[in-house]
Amino acid sequence: MNKKLKNWLVSIGLSLLVLLSLALIFNRQIKTWMVAQYNPTINEKVVATNSKKKGSFDYSKVKSLDWQTVLKARASENRIKVIGEIAYPDVDIHLPIGKGVDNLTLALAAGTLKADQKMGEGNYALAGHHMVDKQVLFSPLYWKAKIGQKVYLTDETNIYEYQVNVRQFIKATDVQVVDDVKDQKLLTLVTCDDTGEGRLMIRAKFVKKMAHSQAPQSVQKLFANKFNR
Repeated sequence: MNKKLKNWLVSIGLSLLVLLSLALIFNRQIKTWMVAQYNPTINEKVVATNSKKKGSFDYSKVKSLDWQTVLKARASENRIKVIGEIAYPDVDIHLPIGKGVDNLTLALAAGTLKADQKMGEGNYALAGHHMVDKQVLFSPLYWKAKIGQKVYLTDETNIYEYQVNVRQFIKATDVQVVDDVKDQKLLTLVTCDDTGEGRLMIRAKFVKKMAHSQAPQSVQKLFANKFNR
């Protein structure tokens, strides 16, 4: 191997080492930036199409969110089955809702915890990642969620209003919180607690359903804002 080629290979190796070191140092910033660029098209047609597709609902297979997972999700973002949006104005959450809780979906959106659940019916359960960055995905729940606040869902046809009545830390094994409760219409939001070992559950009771076009302008505006990433 001649000296010129050897020096070139050494330079390439050093450059890759520097890039890897920077990626490790700025892991959180890279994750946040990549998630922030996700801006899916959401309308009635998209929701109707994706609602018919199958999703993965095995929450036990969900992995911690690192920048490699986010990078993979961004590269395959067209596979996320977006079926609506969630807006929680008091905690600055506005996210797309994806069908299922596979790692691809949860890297960029809130995910549904049960198959065939419907907004405004039963116990509509969503999961989302909690991260160090207080503004990303479901992270704001840990810092800002309080009883009495309003949460809104939309399937792009209707808007569903809920009011928070429970804020509770639960064990990771308490999976029954996503089950339907007889004669109750609920919204259940689940994210990791600050230790990563338990869960924070926010539960809200159903208030009313409104046609998207007939909802107050202040509510419609919530879904016109950028996503909170």
